[in-house]
Amino acid sequence: MRATLPTPAVLFLVAAALFASVANPTSVLAQAAPRADLLLKGGTLLDGTGEAGVVGDLAIRDGKIIAVGKFDGTADTTIDCAGLVVAPGFIDLHNHSDGGIVSAKARANVNFLTQGCTTIVTGNCGSGPIDVRDYFVKIDSAGAGTNVIHLLPQGTLRREVVGEAQRKATADEIARMKELAEKAMRDGAWGMSTGLIYVPSSYADTDELVAIAKVVGSHGGIYASHIRGESLELLASINEALEIGRRGELPVHVSHFKASGRESWGLIREAARMIEAARDKGQTVTADQYPYTASSTSLEATVIPTWARAGGQQALVARFDDAEVGQRLKEEIAKKLELRDGGGVIQIARYSPRADWTGLRLSEIAKKESKSPLALVEEITRGGGAAIVNFGMSEEDVRFAMKFSWVATASDGSAMTPNSTQPHPRSYGTFSRKIGLYAVREKVLPLEQAIRSASGLPADILELPDRGYLREGYVADIVAFDPEAFRDKATFESPHQYSTGCRYVFVAGEAAVFEEKPTGALVGKALRRAKREDGVKR
Repeated sequence: MRATLPTPAVLFLVAAALFASVANPTSVLAQAAPRADLLLKGGTLLDGTGEAGVVGDLAIRDGKIIAVGKFDGTADTTIDCAGLVVAPGFIDLHNHSDGGIVSAKARANVNFLTQGCTTIVTGNCGSGPIDVRDYFVKIDSAGAGTNVIHLLPQGTLRREVVGEAQRKATADEIARMKELAEKAMRDGAWGMSTGLIYVPSSYADTDELVAIAKVVGSHGGIYASHIRGESLELLASINEALEIGRRGELPVHVSHFKASGRESWGLIREAARMIEAARDKGQTVTADQYPYTASSTSLEATVIPTWARAGGQQALVARFDDAEVGQRLKEEIAKKLELRDGGGVIQIARYSPRADWTGLRLSEIAKKESKSPLALVEEITRGGGAAIVNFGMSEEDVRFAMKFSWVATASDGSAMTPNSTQPHPRSYGTFSRKIGLYAVREKVLPLEQAIRSASGLPADILELPDRGYLREGYVADIVAFDPEAFRDKATFESPHQYSTGCRYVFVAGEAAVFEEKPTGALVGKALRRAKREDGVKR
């Protein structure tokens, strides 16, 4: 057989390639061996989609993911992740670190980094800064341990315009609130939150909330709500949230989805059916949950009726002093205490005048002080109020809610450092508890679903464009943890304990936790929602 000689054109191309390789040998080597700053090698990759994990590599360069699954190049640093789960950094949709994340003491947000969180969402429950631009500047000027997304807090917005009076807003006041909402959205807010059990958020009626929600929706924002009631009012409150979403033409997100109080246990099933029915009709509705049977808020919001809190603390105390009004107030408080086991399910988390009451149930303090729980509520209110933990949920309901594909994980906690108070342990253990206890150990839900509830799902809810998944081109917010050691250590008795088993956390490719030790890095930043100038609805 006679060999075929190459044509002159082929010879020219070969010669050109050889000349290029001699003239610039690094270009050929670069194509054959891409370079990474960091290579996480041999971990089980759970990418945030809810799909089963696969063993593979994850490469990072210049703060971005450049390879997922297989990487044949070189790396400046290689970390052996065999036996570890490598996942997108967790996104806490419901966080109250508005003050902590801009304070010198807590801005590193270590209690959330050690749970694998790389982004938190502030402005929840209708409370927080309404000057979004100023808030973001404060975050970026000093840095933070995690990234921060912010919602416009409707309660603070109403206080700014209307005050704390229990009345309908005037047309001019609604117009002013809409102007401020417009500014907040243009400054990068991701939506609006309400806290409809709190003053003055609760004084807004549905029409007022819809008016502001329309502005938020026109910029692509969401409506996230601590709904008007989570006990026997749960179903009516869910219905109101759905109505606001429909009329405001924006997605609805129900914060800390639960049924609170023994008398309401089981109602969460009907609430879930309502949400699923709305979703089946095409409405965008989601929720979040913390995996505990206790909630936490102020004593006043728990047992003092909304009408009595109008006008602030001084006005509330004056109502106790009024013979006729005070009698009505005490009767209503007594009924609320009766539903809470005479104060047996209410634990003091923080009360400055009596630090020795920290960690005790209201009923225990009443016995110790030879006072009634009702008298203690009045005393604490006059003393400035207390933060409490309320043991009001059913474990069965908690396990039921976490299985839904539309329920994300969120803490309702805040950035903090260990101190003498006894807060809810969720600030230290929400994500490690959901994943380590409920998914890995007790298998209430698959591990890949638990990871999705903390990463891809919240990213989808926010329409966060470049985080929440392990994908090439995405920002390298990454967590690598040992599934057998990833555990919440914080308890109701001893809450200031960091989670264990979170081996590495990277924020934009920079190590925030390395070999389980926080590095002190402050590379987190304020994440601004892209402006939507055309006003087109989602």
